[in-house]
Amino acid sequence: QVQLVESGGGLVQAETSLKLSCVASGLTFSTKNMGWFRQAPGKERELAAAIAHHGTTTFYRRSVRDRFTISRDNAKNTVYLQMNSLKPDDTAVYYCAAWSVPTVQPQMNAIETWGQGTQVIVSS
Repeated sequence: QVQLVESGGGLVQAETSLKLSCVASGLTFSTKNMGWFRQAPGKERELAAAIAHHGTTTFYRRSVRDRFTISRDNAKNTVYLQMNSLKPDDTAVYYCAAWSVPTVQPQMNAIETWGQGTQVIVSS
């Protein structure tokens, strides 16, 4: 069974940091592009950050660029999202995602596997 399991979410204050983890199983992790989508209450799901299977190409949406860092450890089948200088607007459920098409800006319909999500709440 292909599975992505996120962890690391929580309730934090603005300007603090949080690190999310996503552990993959049931897939050949090193061949998959990985990313973190997020969905805030009442808003569309959006791609926050992505990393190619080889780890040398990344994408960040403008609102998180310079604050978030995505990384992966293929030996551990894990992708991370280090989130610094958190803002209330970062409040969302964060979903780990995996896909095969060779892009770090995937359309939603390209996602092959979704995690269940981990909630991040940033208070002001």
